[in-house]
Amino acid sequence: MNKEVLVIDDNPDIRYLICNILKEKSFSVRSAANYNQALLEINKKLPDLAIIDIKLDRADKDGTDLLKLIMKKNNAIPVIMISGHATVTVALESIRLGAYEFIEKGASFSIDKLLNYVNRALEAASLKEEKEIIESKLFHSFELIGKSPSILKVKKIIEKLSNTESRVLISGPTGSGKELVARKIHKLSSRNKNPFVVINAASLNEKTYEKELFGQEFEDGTISFGAFDRANKGTLLIDEVTEIPIETQAIILRVLIDQKFKRINGKKDVNVNVRIISSTSRNLLEEVATGKFREDLFHRLNVVPIELSSLTSRTEDIPELINYFKKKISEINGVQEIDINTKNDQLYTYNWPGNIRELRNLIERLSIVSANESKEKIDKSISDILNNKKPLNKNFIDNDTFAPPLKEARERFEKEYLTIQLKKNHGNISKTADFIGMERSALHRKLKQLGIKGIN
Repeated sequence: MNKEVLVIDDNPDIRYLICNILKEKSFSVRSAANYNQALLEINKKLPDLAIIDIKLDRADKDGTDLLKLIMKKNNAIPVIMISGHATVTVALESIRLGAYEFIEKGASFSIDKLLNYVNRALEAASLKEEKEIIESKLFHSFELIGKSPSILKVKKIIEKLSNTESRVLISGPTGSGKELVARKIHKLSSRNKNPFVVINAASLNEKTYEKELFGQEFEDGTISFGAFDRANKGTLLIDEVTEIPIETQAIILRVLIDQKFKRINGKKDVNVNVRIISSTSRNLLEEVATGKFREDLFHRLNVVPIELSSLTSRTEDIPELINYFKKKISEINGVQEIDINTKNDQLYTYNWPGNIRELRNLIERLSIVSANESKEKIDKSISDILNNKKPLNKNFIDNDTFAPPLKEARERFEKEYLTIQLKKNHGNISKTADFIGMERSALHRKLKQLGIKGIN
């Protein structure tokens, strides 16, 4: 089905030009010549994208009011604002209110530029929708499984947090479910209709921390929004918070106190209302003691601590976890549910360095490669896998990995890891980028850098 665009402009020549060009490009087009017509069209049916002139026929209402209305109805709909009279302040305000882009209608106005923004906006909206579907499958549909004392304690804390705005610090080993817990807290909170944004401090370049967190303003008036902007009115999860440089920690502390910040090159304060959840696989108190983490920031983040146990300390949950994962993976991947012997001794003696994530990976692997096999054969496959000294979450680390220099070893790891993820997603760049937590453009650059070509 063709995407529908609503064009709102009181200038008949501009409106006619934009509508005709869009129709030539096979878009379905509706239009409105004034504020009241636009209101009727928006209330009748929301479009896939709207192009709105800021100055319309009414003195008390303008295009930004229509932008607010669309954002209130569905903030996932991209809106491109256009104007021949607006100031930089008005343009920035439009972006702040949720507009995808702002274009001036002066001498530099270009239909090609507008079409480029239309296509990019619709692609971004499509990717966002696809990402939400993937996240729903990967996280929102998964539950915290188990009846061990440690997991029951975590469930009770999450339940109590549903009516509060408290900051939370989640600690636990890699793969123990820290992000899942954070998502559950967000989902049960009053912020659940607003964004849940994840930023992994361990994956950021040391020079770009401030840009990633607070954004940047450019001379042409455009803005690169940071994590705090994107998480406004919602929840921001700072994963591996101990990796943030000490200098940036001071800025975060000030944001937590004042609930406002300045973007890089920005002159005005940006007010935000963000709930912070942080997580770490390290002992944060030890980081404070050694001077690697600010004590005052620790106390600000550690209002409600949640500690997740390793899988080896809650082995009584393994049977329930296996039965849960094999059912969910069957539903998600559309494969037959496999028959696993939950009494296999090695499931309880193995050290599970990757914790719950590694167990889930094991079940997914068996669901794909051992489908339709007998319980005995699957039992043998489990033994073969767990007897291997390379745990599932460290597939790529072997003795040879440590022979070359660090840079070469890292490239080898990244190349093998990305190749496997691309194969799992049938070569789909967008799905792979969403799954591994990279921007699509950044993944393209990384694949080119590593010499990885298209995979089907």
